[in-house]
Amino acid sequence: MSKGEKVKVNKVKDSPSTLTLFSKVEAGEVPDATQPDEKPLLETTTLWDYPKQSYGKTSKGNNKFQGVTPAFLIWNLVQRYTEPGDLIVDPMAGSGTTIDVCKEEGREVIGYDIAPRHPEVIQHDARNIPLPDESVDLVFIDSPYGDNVSYSDHPDCIGKISSEDERFYHELETVAVEAYRILKPGKVMGWLIGDQWVNKKFTPVGFKLYERLAKYFETVDVICVARRGQSSHTGVWHYRAKKFNFYLRGFKYLLIMRKPLSTQTKVKWAKYK
Repeated sequence: MSKGEKVKVNKVKDSPSTLTLFSKVEAGEVPDATQPDEKPLLETTTLWDYPKQSYGKTSKGNNKFQGVTPAFLIWNLVQRYTEPGDLIVDPMAGSGTTIDVCKEEGREVIGYDIAPRHPEVIQHDARNIPLPDESVDLVFIDSPYGDNVSYSDHPDCIGKISSEDERFYHELETVAVEAYRILKPGKVMGWLIGDQWVNKKFTPVGFKLYERLAKYFETVDVICVARRGQSSHTGVWHYRAKKFNFYLRGFKYLLIMRKPLSTQTKVKWAKYK
């Protein structure tokens, strides 16, 4: 098989709980960034890594934005779990990576953020999404991991609450309940989250969030996403990690969760009013 040769892969539907995967992917090595048809590889393991934040000639999101989402990650979710014309919602859309990827792939997309940094992102709080029940085909969320960085100046930003405070997880659970409400049964949510090590203390943010999500969703899989372009990935920080015997954060979790097809999951809506 030659480099860049296209391979057709049949759609897979082996049970009611398995979603349609994809119809066509690019095979071979990731092409050079100057090629106009550059696309990421469709990932096949639970370890995802990509050297750049974006791909192709058109930028996706703003790589100067604090906490910008890797575009290849959204592309992979879109290819596996949606079809052209499906509606994708990102309630914490930030600099608009999800919008840019989805528009290029022929998907309908709505992005919200409490402090938008993209002209097509609508100003709105993720804890109260203005969409009807069971109307969305995929939800993607890249939320704050705590208050270790400044995400916005908005006073209600969840990123102003420490991940050592249980209030932080209550607010994220409120977002999760909204995602559950707007998703169609059997559809998928992807949530990107990282752990925290601050002031000589480790906080397993990913585990604590997963415990909350598991109340409402079925687990599809948990992906390890390599962290690239981190401000701490410099020589001086590697020196400090060795000298003071701690670890730099090297990955994030991508929690892929599915809304059950049945209505057995009971959500106490009044708790969040």
